[in-house]
Amino acid sequence: MKKTYRIKKNKEFQKVFQHGQSFANRQLVLYYLKKDQSHFRIGLSVSKKIGHAVMRNQIKRYLRQAFHELEENIKPEYDLVVIARKPTHQMDFHEIKSSLTHVLYKSKLLDKKSRN
Repeated sequence: MKKTYRIKKNKEFQKVFQHGQSFANRQLVLYYLKKDQSHFRIGLSVSKKIGHAVMRNQIKRYLRQAFHELEENIKPEYDLVVIARKPTHQMDFHEIKSSLTHVLYKSKLLDKKSRN
């Protein structure tokens, strides 16, 4: 995932939180806001409550890789912020990808044909 496709600034996170919509499951919370852009951007948030730095970074790597694998199926004109919840620290990559796919599908940001 290119760094230009990431949300980094606090102001951008706050805009998505305040003006966007959200959907959640037990593992992830997804906030999304429609913008006028050619590619979606993602912001990731993993709390210290989930674990130490190595665990938090691993979860973020898993989420970025899942977005990378799903990127051609995600609607491009959105800013997305994903917040990981406590159960993610016990999940492997495939479980996190499945949970992310579920959240994206339920929020209608993922094509139906790509859900497997």
